[in-house]
Amino acid sequence: MNNFLFTKLTAAGNDFILIDRKLNPSIDLNSAFIKKICDRRTGIGADGVLEFSDSSTYPFELKYFNSDGSTGVLCANGARCALRYAFLSGRIGKEHTKFIVNDTEYSGEVLDDKLVKFNLNEPKNIKMNFKIKAANQLINASYINTGAPHVVIKITDILKNPKQPYSFYNELEEIPVFEIGREIRYHRDFQPDGTNVNFIDIQNDYIKIRTYEKGIEDETLACGTGSVASALIGYFNYNIHPPIKLITRSGETFIVDFKIENNSIKDLSLTGPAILVFKGELIN
Repeated sequence: MNNFLFTKLTAAGNDFILIDRKLNPSIDLNSAFIKKICDRRTGIGADGVLEFSDSSTYPFELKYFNSDGSTGVLCANGARCALRYAFLSGRIGKEHTKFIVNDTEYSGEVLDDKLVKFNLNEPKNIKMNFKIKAANQLINASYINTGAPHVVIKITDILKNPKQPYSFYNELEEIPVFEIGREIRYHRDFQPDGTNVNFIDIQNDYIKIRTYEKGIEDETLACGTGSVASALIGYFNYNIHPPIKLITRSGETFIVDFKIENNSIKDLSLTGPAILVFKGELIN
């Protein structure tokens, strides 16, 4: 019988199981095991797993796994939860800290007992205002990779009834996020890796957001890289200036900040809640 110790953390409802390699040196984080522990009925339950390791050159290293066992993309909320854990476990203090996520250097800092700031690298593969066929209609969309691939769609660009030209959605709560999100996630235009899909409602001074996440294959209560992608699209398409406030599905708030210098995105950051929920031991 192999028991292991874990820490459960959440970032605005986007929840993670953190495995500290120092406490669990022999654990095998294979795909089947990750799926098992992320199951909300028979396991611990989470959107993903954070493999947290000590490093000889950084305060810590992080590897992120989706709940289906896949990896290779950035999870900004997972990184913020790892920063919280690093602080609580004594690896870092409340200062700007560089660390590794999936073999790439990032940085961030713990601001207070709730808020953690994460600094992202410059996004890439930006494509603005193209048409994608989904939900039996052509939908205006934009795309940006903020460490993970994201499609961003304004809800008023989607028809409730494709046969009625002016039947646009006016409420984010009405959007069938799972159905449309899943269709676009697997759309041929984004193969073979697929994409995450964000639906946004532009208010006077903030953005409401809901996200379908690939690798979890469902809507999540919050998505960090999706919120960053949506804030950037909000700036480029709808003239919303940073710092930009986003209200997630959980009702929690994110702040995305950045600068535009010489047509480049600089000092890109995501700030929001990241807290420890509980610690435990799983009998495997």
